[in-house]
Order: sequence, then C-alpha cells, then structure tokens
Amino acid sequence: MANTYDLILTGGTVVNHDGEGQRHIGVKNGRIAVIGDLRQASAGETIDCRGLHILPGVVDSQVHFREPGLEHKEDLETGSRAAVLGGVTAVFEMPNTNPLTTSEAMLADKVRRGSGRMHCDFAFWVGGTRDNAGDVGELERLPGAAGIKVFMGSSTGDLLVEDDEGVASILRNTRRRAAFHSEDEFRLRERMGERVEGDPSSHPVWRDEIAALRCTERLVRIAREARARIHVLHISTAEEILFLEQHKDVATCEATPHHLTLSADDYARLGTLIQMNPPVRAARHREGVWHGISQGIVDVLGSDHAPHTLAEKAKPYPASPSGMTGVQTLVPIMLDHVNAGRLTLQRFVDLSSHGPQRIFGMARKGRIAAGYDGDFTIVDMKRRETITNAQAGSKAGWTPYDGRQVTGWPVGTIVRGTRVMWEGEIVTPGQGKAVEFSEALPG
Repeated sequence: MANTYDLILTGGTVVNHDGEGQRHIGVKNGRIAVIGDLRQASAGETIDCRGLHILPGVVDSQVHFREPGLEHKEDLETGSRAAVLGGVTAVFEMPNTNPLTTSEAMLADKVRRGSGRMHCDFAFWVGGTRDNAGDVGELERLPGAAGIKVFMGSSTGDLLVEDDEGVASILRNTRRRAAFHSEDEFRLRERMGERVEGDPSSHPVWRDEIAALRCTERLVRIAREARARIHVLHISTAEEILFLEQHKDVATCEATPHHLTLSADDYARLGTLIQMNPPVRAARHREGVWHGISQGIVDVLGSDHAPHTLAEKAKPYPASPSGMTGVQTLVPIMLDHVNAGRLTLQRFVDLSSHGPQRIFGMARKGRIAAGYDGDFTIVDMKRRETITNAQAGSKAGWTPYDGRQVTGWPVGTIVRGTRVMWEGEIVTPGQGKAVEFSEALPG
C-alpha cells in the first residue's frame, strides 16, 4: 500500500455507510485511496480534523443559478461560491434560464460556462417540453446532464407541460429518473382570485394543498402507465407524503430546509422573502414533511436555491417573484435540526449524500469509500453561529434566516481532494467539473 498521499485528513469522526468512527482518510489523484490508520504515512497536505465530523460531500440536487440570462440575480460562479461556503460539494442546476436548457447545444454551453469556473462540481437538468419529448432519451445521457426536469405548474412558455398527454410523451422516452415540479396548473388558474394584493400569506391559499396532491397523484399514475421512474421535488404537504409512501417503487421525493423549518406563521415577519412555489404552508404540513423524514419516505434534501434581488422581492404581492436563497444555509439549518434531535447525523448524510448517489446514479460520489471522489463536507457539530446576510456568497446578498442562531456549522469543503473552503474563506480558485452518472458514462 502506498504511504504517500496528496491529502490526509486526520483525527476526525468519519460518518459513512458503516457508521461513525475516528479514522484517517488518504486521497490521491482526487480520489479516496484508503480509510484507516495513516499515522505513518505522509502527504502533500495534512488537515487536522480533531473535534470535527467528516461527512461525504453534500450534494444539493436543486438549485437555480440564473445563468445565462438573469445574471443580475446570480451566476454560476457566485451561486457555486455560496454552495462551497455552505459545505456543498456538488449541485444540480435547473433549466429555467434564458435561453432555456432544452437542447444539446444549451446544455453544452452551460457545461462550458461552469467548467473550471464554478467552485463545486455540477450537473444541469435539461427541461422536458412538448417540442423535445422525442429527444429526451438522448438528452438525458449527454455529458453533464442530471436528467430531465418537467414543470407541471408555476412556469411559463415552453417549460410548462401541464396536461397528462404532454407529460406522458416525455416519460415514455426517458430511461433515467425524471424530476418534476408538481402543482396542478389547472387548479392554479382557477384559484388566481384567491391572491390578496399586498398579502403574501394568501400565497398558500391560492396554491393550496389540493393543487399539490392532485398533481402528484396524476404524475404517479402517468409514470406507472409509462413504466417510468420519477422524482417529485420540494414536497410541501402532509398528504403527498402519505400518498408517496404507497408508491415508492416508481417515485422518489425531495424535501427542502424551508419546508422543514418555516411555516405560514412566518409570513407576518418575513413577508415575500419566504414566497416560494410550492408555498411555505401551515405548521401541520411542516410536521407532515418531518414524518416523511423520520419514516424514510423522503429520499433527498434540496435547497431550491432561487435568488432574486431584494428590490424584486420588495414588490407588493403578487407582483413579487417566488424564490429565496438556500444553497449556503442547507447544511447549517439541517445540522441545527440534527442537534435539536429532529434527525440523526447519519440520516442527514443519507439525505444529502447517499440519497442523491442512490437515486440519480452519480458515479464515484456520495460516499466515503475507496475509489470514490475525495469530496468531503467537514463540520463542527458543537459550533454555535448566527446566520447573517453579510455572510452570503450569493449575488442576491440575503437569506430568510438572517439573525437565526444555529448549532452545527460547515468549516471545510473539499472537492476531489482539493480544499476549496476553510473557515468561511474560499482558498482555491474554481476548478468545478461535470458530475458523471452511471447511466450515462462515456463510451
């Protein structure tokens, strides 16, 4: 066994598929070479992790980084800066940019923009539309593609596919797991009169739980008929959790930190800052999503990082846009829940690393195991910090959690064996690469 490595992590508590324990990790050529006792080994860099936990690199499988077309809100560099400042080592970015990511050329353009510029590794969802339904089987296998994403509600133009046949035409051609924004567009149109001018607390009244459940029920039925695998994004209702429990053979699902942390009671304080699609709802729905966490029904966490400027968010509802920042706060918010006893640290790892690897088929990511990429999120589980707008790496410059005190904090982000962030500072220029997937490996 070689006794010289590029990087050795020493003294930390490693959390992976075989439990928690103090072990050393040796990384060579960007990949984990050995886990064990490396006190006699040497390395180009050794990081003392005593008192810290070493987690598999956290993957945020739903972010909106706004490039191309809306770079005044965010771009791939600033969004990925926020990611690594928050301990996130890889992101899957969404297709609703301008122009839309719906073709081979636009996907390749995004991969080119991100390569060597983003601070974390990346993949891009390709938008499924009526026009490209016949091509999705090829598009989902292209380099850098996370898979196919379909908006059944809350989008406009070519990305909105609200009818059963439109969705079926896409799913009949997919082979990988396709992701969905599941809100029933027909009900949303019927209920637009429920919006109250200047009152963002009417947002969940308009986009009610029936709109979410009805669409998810339709989606599962269509997926069964098409013999396709689906992933339901940002689950926001207790009823969807109970429904999806009965359909785990075809459907996986995602929960977001904001649906696990905030409730409709927070509109009075935060207003449009927490206006999201699907909405932050009554506390009973928050508890329903936690039931999905505790029972293993929820498969992954995603931030749905969707930044807007404060000037845009200051517009009176409903002229205000839906979306908030979140990629930088995913880890600290969820570690605070771990410390509060809402979930274990191993369950967090399952949701943020093992889960994305398992359901999306990432190659060599999502585990601390020999042969896997040297991606690590290093955290101090005892550290108490206050989240502030001033910490924001995002171009938007704000967080709905400004002033919130948390226990548990990301202190280091390591991507393919390179220390990218340490103690709140970016220490290595962007070297991001496209994530590879087992179902789309190059020949």
